[in-house]
Amino acid sequence: MNLDIYRTFSETNLWQYILPEIALAVFAILLLIMGMIVPRREQGIISRLAVWGQWAILVYFLIFEFWQNLQQLYLGKLERPEILFGGMLTQTFTFDVMRVFFMLCGIFVSYMGSIYLKKHKLPTIEFYFLTIIITAGLMLLAQSSHFVMLFVALETVTVAFYVLIAYCRTSVFSLEAGVKYLILGGLSSAMLLFGIVLLYGAATNPEVNNGLLLDRMGFNELGSFIFAHKHDLMVQAGAVLVLCGVAFKIGAIPFQIWIPDVYQGAPTPVTALLACASKAGGFILLLNLIRGPFAGLEYMVKPLLIAVAIVTILFGNLTAVSQQNVKRMMGLSGIAHAGYLLMGVVAGYTVAWADKAVLFYLFCYLFASLAVFMVMTFVANENDEAQTLDDYTNLYRNQPYLAGILGIGLGSLAGIPPLAGFMGKLLLFIATFKAGLFTLLAVAIVGVVISIYYYFGWAREVFFTQWLLKDETPVNAQLGTIVVSPLYRFLLGMLAAVVIIIGIYQGNIGFYLFM
Repeated sequence: MNLDIYRTFSETNLWQYILPEIALAVFAILLLIMGMIVPRREQGIISRLAVWGQWAILVYFLIFEFWQNLQQLYLGKLERPEILFGGMLTQTFTFDVMRVFFMLCGIFVSYMGSIYLKKHKLPTIEFYFLTIIITAGLMLLAQSSHFVMLFVALETVTVAFYVLIAYCRTSVFSLEAGVKYLILGGLSSAMLLFGIVLLYGAATNPEVNNGLLLDRMGFNELGSFIFAHKHDLMVQAGAVLVLCGVAFKIGAIPFQIWIPDVYQGAPTPVTALLACASKAGGFILLLNLIRGPFAGLEYMVKPLLIAVAIVTILFGNLTAVSQQNVKRMMGLSGIAHAGYLLMGVVAGYTVAWADKAVLFYLFCYLFASLAVFMVMTFVANENDEAQTLDDYTNLYRNQPYLAGILGIGLGSLAGIPPLAGFMGKLLLFIATFKAGLFTLLAVAIVGVVISIYYYFGWAREVFFTQWLLKDETPVNAQLGTIVVSPLYRFLLGMLAAVVIIIGIYQGNIGFYLFM
């Protein structure tokens, strides 16, 4: 037995490189302990502490890791171990960017959760615990370079979502959404696991390296095998099943059927977490797979993704046109956004910076979606799942600040200049054009035109109904009772400002995109 190999593995267990994930997990457990110790009448402090703690971890990461890595990257001196934990994790600056993405999403969802939980009088500590665990799990998922690590991180996130989606136990819609996500999520996990098993079975052989069976679950080792056996039927079947499992997470055709019902039934903060964090986790995982172990299967994966992207864009936009329920509309439009993102993924086979454009679009989508969902959290009454366009009639007259934020968010999602969504779509379209995918580009342009119709149908209810119908407009008394604290006005204003600033001026983002 060669002990040097084991010693080499142990030397790669560098815990300091995943300190933010460890801090989040420990912090989540401490919140549960505090919930048992602190008297019930004083547990409001735990809600504030849950958000402050996440901010503290994010600020630490930005100052002591992210900023230093960015400076070193700019100078061409960024040096980090290529292999962590025996090949389980790989860290790059792109993964650092996604870690910031997931922490930001967790923080803003926690803020939305405090509004929602207060309205519905639901337990708070468990909500924050599960949100933080999902954040840490997605951060590890983004860095996974081994199928064992990938599956464990992904299932940690999925199991937490099972609970969060059905968190409003007094709502039939929430419980129904939880059951649907449980059944379909279990099916997607089974497909993913079966695909991994097929790949492992195809790659495992009696070949021995220094007395040890070669690790066929690592991305590098498995990628080498797949490249050498790209036409093997078991390899092809395994890769397709794995991609099917990922397609469920991003909401791509034909695994999108769960989205409208789950988005409607889940609590609005959880819907935001699904729409932003879960979708982004699925896409970073997809990029890791097709640029890593599945790189040798380009001949098969590329046309498959093109077909999926075309159908996904058309399905998402066409089905959203007739929707009156705003949560279902956000879900169906999210399917269309998944199709746009798939354009960038496919273009990345030809255009070097297309993958970075995908990440940029994810950030544009994040800020705009959070702004929309936070306004939805304020507008929603006890029947959160029953929000329709009529609930937003004359929102501008009653709550001009919320209406302005909602208008900016919807405009960005529709791709209206000079907002961030326009720039994100423009970069994806340029990458698609440079890659020569003209049919896909034409479909995407048609999809954007269709999306303007239903996004502006929502905006019409918010801003223009009072002028179109004049004094005949019904008055929604509930809108006049909404109270937005200075803190939430600041948070909403910050989201809107970022959407506008990124759309007008990208600054040094261009260095990151095209370096």
